[in-house]
Amino acid sequence: MRVLGGRPEGVTSLHVDDGLEERARLVVVGNGMAGARFVEEVLDRGGDEQFAITVLGDEPHGNYNRIMLSPVLAGESHEDDIVLNSHDWYADNGVTLRAGVRVERIDTAAKQVHADDGTVTPYDHLVLATGSYSFVPPMAGVRRDDGSLLPGVYGFRTIDETRAMLEATGRCTKAVVMGGGLLGLEAARALQGHGLKVELVHAMPWLMNAQLSREAGAILEQSVRSLGIAVHLDVLATEVLGDEHVEGVLLKDGRRLDCDLLVVAAGVRPHTDVAVRSGLEVQRAIVVDDQLRTDDPDVYAIGECAQHRGEVYGLVAPAWEHAKVLADVLTGTDPDAEYTGSRTATKLKVAGVDVAVMGVSTPERDDDEFLVISEPKRGVHLSVVVRDDTLVGATLLGDTRKVAFLTQAFDRGAPLPEERIRLLVDLSDGVEEVGVAEMPADSQVCNCNGVSKGDICGAVADGCGSVGAVMDRTRAGKGCGSCKSLVKQIVEWAADGDLAEDPAASWYVPGIPMAKRELVAAIREQDLRSVSAVFAALAPGGKEDAKSKMGLTSLLKMLWGADFVPQKDGEFINDRVHANIQRDGTFSVVPQMKGGVTTPAQLRRIADVAEKYEVPMVKVTGGQRIDLLGVRKEDLPAMWADLGMPSGYAYGKSMRTVKTCVGSDFCRFGLGDSTQLGIDLETRFQGIESPAKIKMAVVGCPRNCAEAYVKDVGVVAVGNGKWEVYVGGAAGASVRKGDLLATVSSPEEVLTLTGRFVQYYRENANWLERTYDFVPRVGLEAIRAVLADDEACADLDAGIQRSIDAYSDPWGQDGAEPATPGQFRTALPMVDLPKVPVR
Repeated sequence: MRVLGGRPEGVTSLHVDDGLEERARLVVVGNGMAGARFVEEVLDRGGDEQFAITVLGDEPHGNYNRIMLSPVLAGESHEDDIVLNSHDWYADNGVTLRAGVRVERIDTAAKQVHADDGTVTPYDHLVLATGSYSFVPPMAGVRRDDGSLLPGVYGFRTIDETRAMLEATGRCTKAVVMGGGLLGLEAARALQGHGLKVELVHAMPWLMNAQLSREAGAILEQSVRSLGIAVHLDVLATEVLGDEHVEGVLLKDGRRLDCDLLVVAAGVRPHTDVAVRSGLEVQRAIVVDDQLRTDDPDVYAIGECAQHRGEVYGLVAPAWEHAKVLADVLTGTDPDAEYTGSRTATKLKVAGVDVAVMGVSTPERDDDEFLVISEPKRGVHLSVVVRDDTLVGATLLGDTRKVAFLTQAFDRGAPLPEERIRLLVDLSDGVEEVGVAEMPADSQVCNCNGVSKGDICGAVADGCGSVGAVMDRTRAGKGCGSCKSLVKQIVEWAADGDLAEDPAASWYVPGIPMAKRELVAAIREQDLRSVSAVFAALAPGGKEDAKSKMGLTSLLKMLWGADFVPQKDGEFINDRVHANIQRDGTFSVVPQMKGGVTTPAQLRRIADVAEKYEVPMVKVTGGQRIDLLGVRKEDLPAMWADLGMPSGYAYGKSMRTVKTCVGSDFCRFGLGDSTQLGIDLETRFQGIESPAKIKMAVVGCPRNCAEAYVKDVGVVAVGNGKWEVYVGGAAGASVRKGDLLATVSSPEEVLTLTGRFVQYYRENANWLERTYDFVPRVGLEAIRAVLADDEACADLDAGIQRSIDAYSDPWGQDGAEPATPGQFRTALPMVDLPKVPVR
């Protein structure tokens, strides 16, 4: 068993005996987000001098952020990244943590907590923070005789369940997710990202019915379907099929959905069994008063297990409020503190779609004002509910630009514009009315971790001099991440210009605390030729970081060429299969056509392959190549073999393509043979790894038919045998004309200068930094000075040649035998794609 949070394996209990008898005994049952946050609040108020604190949790781990389980399942975060309080934290703060211990009952008369390991823990004050558990609807076959879930069936509530699902993705191909709420949608999207075909079953008529109106739910459904996830609404699952392992699900209407992985995310239920067995009042959850006290004066309940004034909250923000009020009461900081309820507002990303919800989603009274803007084609639904000139509800789906203003209006009752339409469409309102300076100190900035503007400003005042330091201190931005930009604005405002640069900002990859130049020197000095070797030698504690692997793979390929030791888990999915993954899970195959030049034989071959493998779409790309879209993963090796053409590198962080115009052979305006030079450039630099993708173009005259001025490297014939070389151009979301690096007198000089620039960029750019950011950052004159000196460029020439010599066509290399058993494992398509006739 691996214990999350750094304590050696098998250690489940920490004891601190110093002076326990002199302090009141405070026992917390539950080590989830609410229980641990309450302990933090008590400690912040000096409660360690008043109380001997014991925490009992039935999971063997320290405290972690459940909100971030979805990114862990998706592979976007590592489980270590979501730890909030490690086992060591409890010891360092004098808190006894008994992890992996389940409480059975409470003897309220004797003031004792009885656990399943036979221990009895006395208390003076007891706090129940038992949280919720995954609700598994009654279905035939879902459980075995011993009560355990049928193998292949998982809840989605704990890190252990998440680990199990991650392991299952390596051997499963079809998943059914039960539940169309937040967790179900996130699970579906995460599993799809692992290459599984996913179907989602929801018992209600529309998705996220607890938060969204029917209209908003319908638009969200459209967005989810467009991702390639099949959606079944308003239907119940009645039976889970399979004897030894799940094989499918039977729906009430008679349909069968085959699967080898079933995720049950059909909601949660409060953990109340301990309270019931102990004689406490329980309705929907454990009933508490305004000071979070149960019907026993020394027992309290907070978080998702608590019912206050008839409400049970399933969000983390009310749990933070519970923790603060109860800490005030028990420590005497404010013995009259009361909790009177929460106005819930959440901003999150659901299956890649931005959603913000606050208050009510539809009118509740006849005189409520209700404004709706719905754009189904854009996946946008915006609505507000106004009552007595006060915002009482808002829903933003697909466009959350107004969320800051609306949140403040909802929380603070700020005046609303008379023209209600401006609540949703006039963006200037939000900027003008709610600036960082005007935000009240107690405005909640980070919903995930309950961090206010005042908390952030306090951290700055206490000496946190960078955005990263403030985030580490307060945990703001450490949840879903949607508040990071606002956190940065507040830190900059609070620091009033006295802001230090985050040390990590200069690191090449997040898992190794070194800038690129220092990292490269260490790799060369220690002769580190694989990603795992770099982690072992240079990462703190030798710990591997998933987010760093791709950047290190690129760097090592650049440094060692053919002597690099590849490891498949250090590559993006695109690089592992040499094709570009599409949003429905199929792949795009682009054969190489140097300079956009092809032959009738190649075209016939492409047409034959497209028909043979039923390619849904054949498209001419902007890079003058032919793209075969919608290819199944398992078809890739055979398709490569049938094509017999090299990879066009349309998928990698590498040199991709060289676009050309007709040039001097045919065009009456041509001043140079742009087509041949483009072919020569692509031949020389094909597939070379770089920090980000590189696109090139060559044009035979300044008329710029192949858009050379807006490429990473653009070459322009200007007459008399001369060529201008431009660098750092962009033609994407922002447009930047490249800077003129030099004018040279021959195609050979173009090749030499381009090679030097590319190698200088490869050696000095940050990971994922495009040339259009790199050139302005370093400075054109500085780059010119380096590249103009032939003697100084000897190392650059040798470095680029080393990579050129190491080139091998990946289709020829991997087409015959998969590098790993699952490299081309059958898993797709995820949806039935329309067949587009190949013409």
